[in-house]
Amino acid sequence: MLYLAVPTGAFHGWGVCGRCLLKELSALTETSLLTDPFDLGAVGDELDYHLLTAKLLPAEPLQSVPSPVLQAITNAQLLPYRPGLRGSFNLGYTFFEINLLAARHAGNLRQHFDIVATGSRFCEEVLRSGGLTSVATVLQGVDPALFNASHSEKEYFRDVFVVFSGGKFELRKGQDLVIRAFKALQDKYRDVLLVNSWFNCWPSSVNTMLVSRHISFRPASSDYLTIINQALDDNGIDRKRVITLLPRPNLMMARIYKNTDVGLFPNRCEGGTNLVLMEYMACGKPAIASLNSGHKDILTGENSIPIRAARPVTIREGETDIALWEEPDLDETIAHLEWAYHHRDQLRPIGARAGQDMTRYSWKRTAGQFYQMLTAGGAPTDGI
Repeated sequence: MLYLAVPTGAFHGWGVCGRCLLKELSALTETSLLTDPFDLGAVGDELDYHLLTAKLLPAEPLQSVPSPVLQAITNAQLLPYRPGLRGSFNLGYTFFEINLLAARHAGNLRQHFDIVATGSRFCEEVLRSGGLTSVATVLQGVDPALFNASHSEKEYFRDVFVVFSGGKFELRKGQDLVIRAFKALQDKYRDVLLVNSWFNCWPSSVNTMLVSRHISFRPASSDYLTIINQALDDNGIDRKRVITLLPRPNLMMARIYKNTDVGLFPNRCEGGTNLVLMEYMACGKPAIASLNSGHKDILTGENSIPIRAARPVTIREGETDIALWEEPDLDETIAHLEWAYHHRDQLRPIGARAGQDMTRYSWKRTAGQFYQMLTAGGAPTDGI
């Protein structure tokens, strides 16, 4: 028996992580769920909704429980998702991009957890630099039943070169670089299309794009589609060559991925391995992606087209430096995208290798590592 305290859902990374961990851990042992209120719309699937509600504990706060606890760490202060909850063994799981701030708060973790698992080596190194020693890396997974390289050839848009970009619209995810790179492509070639999945329900996160030095961004609305269309218009993107997706559960994304030619992920920082990138690659699709932070745990020169050149970018909050990121080089990003346009046959083996490599990272494997840590009281013996 164990307790799992995590966010759940289908429209953001933590929610997908929580839902998939519950499913796989429940196959290993009796698992009880503690999470925020949710409904079918937030889960996006009737079968998952049934599982979540069957495992859900009452809303009354728990304090001490006689079983191991796996708990999310979702805030910048590195405090537990359920601060009052203590088990017979306490394992925390965290992803973060505010790395300078996280190093300062690493001491908070000792008060609440016997060991902390991070979603990337990048985060593990940050916590170790802050003095934490009981820390290990456990990578996220993908669901191979949904995201796999079977039937990965396009059914639609066969006469155009389709670029996919995913992740919530914000400075960290690098959609300003995507816009600039796609603009360079569309100005040369007529047969190009951008499919973006950029929905972001957090206005403060959207507004981080205001400091971009690459695009004009001046949102005059709170409506997501209006914001994106204005950003595209203001930066010279032909909207007839763009498909902007509205929010949809990640369960429905494989069909989108498989009808594109290349993914573009010039992210400035990822505390995890980037679930969207992993799912895209698992579908046998080649990705142009920044070789930094959590991306480094899954990208190679054989399974992707890495953007290697970068410059350091300091992120500030008021007068305080809170993060140090790496901004991918725009010229290299554009060069890779144009190379992909002209070498479509050479993209196929890259995508095939990506699909093959991602079979090593399943949620079943991730859950197995957590189960081992919770029952043995230590880091997983099979590493990452």
